[in-house]
This record gives sequence, structure tokens and C-alpha cells, in this order.
Amino acid sequence: MRTVLPTNFRITGSRQQATDIREQIMTEFVPYIREVRIDGAEIEVPHPLPWYPSNFGWQFSIPRIALKKSQELAKFHSFLVTETEIGNISRQEAVSMVPPLLLDVHSDHFVLDMCAAPGSKTAQLVEALHAGAAGAVPAGLVVANDADYKRACMLVHQMNRLTSPNIVVTNHSGERFPNVRTAAGDMVQFDRILCDVPCSGDGTTRKNVRVWESWSPDDAHALNPLQTKILQRAAYLLKTGGRLVYSTCSLNPVENEAVVAHVLDHFEGALRLVDVSSELPALKRRPGLETWK
Repeated sequence: MRTVLPTNFRITGSRQQATDIREQIMTEFVPYIREVRIDGAEIEVPHPLPWYPSNFGWQFSIPRIALKKSQELAKFHSFLVTETEIGNISRQEAVSMVPPLLLDVHSDHFVLDMCAAPGSKTAQLVEALHAGAAGAVPAGLVVANDADYKRACMLVHQMNRLTSPNIVVTNHSGERFPNVRTAAGDMVQFDRILCDVPCSGDGTTRKNVRVWESWSPDDAHALNPLQTKILQRAAYLLKTGGRLVYSTCSLNPVENEAVVAHVLDHFEGALRLVDVSSELPALKRRPGLETWK
């Protein structure tokens, strides 16, 4: 918790130039940064996240503020800014990249992102949809929903950068997301659903150190009912045999294990917990809590 939050970014894997950008970082910027000294000290060079597929996820330890101010790193910073504006790179915390990867999206999947804004995870879902389509327009679709109207509008702006015809943005409360029916009257159910629900954010203290000034256990208890309702609604919208990923930015079990346990109990065996320890094998993880005080 006391260490500096590293800088992370992701190369958008669905674009043709993704491989070229990865090679440019590895052959041009990494050797250069290896020789850079700041105040006489060496700095950690950018390196791929070992668990991110195809070396498209990257990290290095210089904080964003130092990256902006360092004259030695000005060229690299300019590169990141330019490629981000174009849409070839997405600035995203490493932990935020994990839930979309565990959804295992295929090109023919109907995918629902229940609480999508600001859209970094949604972008990963869209990229995954296109990645399996071999350059063709995928048969699947990503529905990106957010309960807040202004955040939904921002989500539209973010999704426009992807230039994908396979995105629909909606503005509904997650716990009351409506039934959608086809022209034939059949109810649409989703192959994959991401529930990255509203939370107290007590796991973001390295990014926002002021969280602890106002945080209390009451925050988690107040959010638990809403989180539970969103997850339950997602389960009703999921196809039989589909996959649902629940995630928060919190560490406390009231917003995590307690919500999952309640929903599993509610569905009496129709929903099961899936062991994904064999997926993303280089990712450091530990089992969820079974008891807490």
C-alpha cells in the first residue's frame, strides 16, 4: 500500500497496428529508457504484464506526474499521449484489465457490461469481440450500460474511438435492466456479462489516498443491497452455460464475498462458482475469504 502506483497501459489488441506498436516499444523505447537517469538514479524500464495475452499489457514504475515532467522521458510521454488519442493505446490500471480477460469473449457472443462507464473494460470486450473475427465484422454484440446519464454520454464518446459497429450504449439502472426481445418476440439473453458494480473504492487508496479520510464500514453495508440486486439481475439475463464476472474496486468482503455468496444461495444451484485459477496463470491471486469479522 505504501509503494508508488505504477503506470499501466494497454495496446488495443483488435487493431492491425497493435503488433507494430508493441515492437516499437520493445525495440525503440525500452532500450532508450534503460539508459535514462533521473537525478542520477536508474529507472525501471517498461515491461509487459506477464499475464496479459500477446504482451499487449504494459507497466512501469514511474508515476504519471513524473512521466509528464521528465524531460528525458518527454518523447515516450508524447508517444503515449498521441497513441492514446488515436485509440491505439488505452491508459488503464492493471487490475482493471483482469475482469474482461476472464470473461473469455468470442466473436459471436452477445455481451452485456452492466455498469460500463467510463468504458476501459468495455473497450476490452469490444476488442475481444473483433479479435476472433479475423478482420470481418463479428456476429456478436456488446451492450454497454450505465445508470448515470452523463456517464453514459461520456461512454458514447469513448466508444466512438473504437469505430466498431458492434456496440450499443444504454442508460438504465443495472438492477432494473429491462428485458430485450427480438423481432420474433424471443427474450435476448447474454453469453457473457460483466458486473463491475458501484463500490466504496477502498481498494484504490494508492490512486486516491484521500479515500480513507471519509471511508467507513457503513459505506460497504450501504452498497451491499444495490450490488446484490445488480448481480441477481445479471444472472437472470445470462444464458444457460454463459459466464458472468463480478468485480469491484473494494477489498472488504461485504462488497465482494458476501454479495457472491448471497446470490449463489439465492439461485439454489442454478448458478455456480467457476474456478479460473488455470486462466491467466501468471496472475498473482488468492482464494476468496470464507469467514470474516
